[in-house]
Amino acid sequence: MEAKQKFHWAWLILAICFVDLFVNYSVRLGYGVVLPEMIRTLGFGRTAGGSIYNSYLLTYITFSPFTGYLTDRVGARRVITLCLLILGVAVFLMGTVDALWSACIIYAVVGLGAAGLWGPVITLVQRWFAFHRRGFALGILATGYGLGFAAMGAVFPWVVTHFSWRYAWFFLGGLALAMVAVNGIFLRSDPIQFGVRPWGEARDSIDRNNADKVPLKGFPMRTLIKDSRFWLIGFSYFAVAFSLYSITTYMVDYAKYQLNLPLDKASFLATIHGICQIIGVLTVLPLSDYLGRKRTIIISNTIIAVCLASILLVGESWDLLCLSIGCMAFIYGPTFPIYGACAGDYFPREIMATVIGAWTPFYGLGAILTHWITGMLRDATGVYQHAFFLNMLMAVAAIVFMCFVRKKESPL
Repeated sequence: MEAKQKFHWAWLILAICFVDLFVNYSVRLGYGVVLPEMIRTLGFGRTAGGSIYNSYLLTYITFSPFTGYLTDRVGARRVITLCLLILGVAVFLMGTVDALWSACIIYAVVGLGAAGLWGPVITLVQRWFAFHRRGFALGILATGYGLGFAAMGAVFPWVVTHFSWRYAWFFLGGLALAMVAVNGIFLRSDPIQFGVRPWGEARDSIDRNNADKVPLKGFPMRTLIKDSRFWLIGFSYFAVAFSLYSITTYMVDYAKYQLNLPLDKASFLATIHGICQIIGVLTVLPLSDYLGRKRTIIISNTIIAVCLASILLVGESWDLLCLSIGCMAFIYGPTFPIYGACAGDYFPREIMATVIGAWTPFYGLGAILTHWITGMLRDATGVYQHAFFLNMLMAVAAIVFMCFVRKKESPL
């Protein structure tokens, strides 16, 4: 069957997952673009704005370990499709909020849906592509969230001018709901369903007896918890999420209200961020197949620290600010997929989604803390510089943790 097959199903899986990430990250990262207008019309402060996002993150990190485990047990198709349905309904309802409590509750439900649209998605793609092709496949996949952010930065000012910020949520919710049927019909949880090898895989190792799930095979979770690599990578993930999410969420607000730039110009930073993410994932992720994930992460986090320092130093220089944001985004895009790829590099294939899900609380706690701290520092001091300096220090911490990660003990 495989010899006669000209088109490998892996490419359809990759295309669908690409759109899934586009939608998911338009919602997640687009919040930072919608934030200035949303808090202005509803009368919220920056701390309240951060609290709304943190309600999303709290449910996201709470349920991500479960969605990762369920992906390994019942298959990615079921998990992703259900979570898209939850996401779509909740995002649509975000356009109706009028109070802080309703915004927090509804965005928390959005986080529940999003819990099945990162770990399960990148696990699915890694299973459909060979070990030495994962960086290449994840590079293509990760352009989805860069495009999502770029699109929000470009389209949102037009939406505000002709409608209101609410219509951004209506559009994204409808797009998510449209993808529910596509995922339910076309996704397949593993290449063994078709009796084919992952794309690019040369070994003849096909198991036709598993139809829609990849069972956990004798790998006790206590073994994972005792593995120092799990904790070191997790702590590095925490630190880099802390360092990146503050600037990503608040950079439009920083440009508009601290640098006094018009909304269209401030929002254009999100477009720059998104475009440079795309360039980065298409460059850095394939390169990680050759450099190795650990070395690539160390280099990337070093660049992030330098870029955060640069944002502190450039002040009101528009050109240098764009350059600093662009360079940081070049590395931002590949950062999270590379951490996800570490699950397949350092741990057995059968528990990739479980490991990624177990790392998500590290990532989520970093993002939650940076939003609260950044919002409080901004409200207390009137400027973002103190928070951005702290972000730079956390990027350095992310480098230090990765330096202690041991090499993979045995090949997959």
